[in-house]
Amino acid sequence: MGKTYERIDGRLRAFIEAQHIFFTATAPLSGDGTVNLSPKGLNGSFAVIDELTVAYLDFAGSNAETVAHLRENGRITLMWCAFEGPPNIVRVHGRGEPVFRDDPRFKELLGHFPDIDPSRNGLRAIIVVSAELVRDTCGYAVPFMSYDEDRDLHSDFFARKDDAGLDAYFQKKEYIATSIDGLPGLPLPLPPTP
Repeated sequence: MGKTYERIDGRLRAFIEAQHIFFTATAPLSGDGTVNLSPKGLNGSFAVIDELTVAYLDFAGSNAETVAHLRENGRITLMWCAFEGPPNIVRVHGRGEPVFRDDPRFKELLGHFPDIDPSRNGLRAIIVVSAELVRDTCGYAVPFMSYDEDRDLHSDFFARKDDAGLDAYFQKKEYIATSIDGLPGLPLPLPPTP
């Protein structure tokens, strides 16, 4: 049965940090806006900052829906599923904020991800989430799946792009500077990596 937690610590923190993939869900305020659900992976790109704060690295992609929704209203849910071991699902509901590369906090936050080379993957921002509700549920219907390794296609592609090349890539994409629903997305031109 589900349980609510006051903080992210102990067994709950260990479970979250052991997962190879998690999912983010955001939505605009508009009732007819597009709900976004995204998988996030890459070992080392997620960190528990403290008992009520988590963060993950926002890498280059074909859109910026999560960033746009967070800029508009801050609402976000993160979810982890146990695909190996005992069944479990953990959700962190909270308020998120994209911390962009020109933000004075960016460099300090980046220190929470020592295993990630910021010159690869087209790092755009760090998403910081303040937990408002932390819950777990049984996960009995989640299938067993095994983790083999991270894919290297993303990092290989974006490692070949310097800041100017990354900005040019974003300028060509329809839903980077604005979301599918027309909300402000990633601020362009992209600031240089600190």
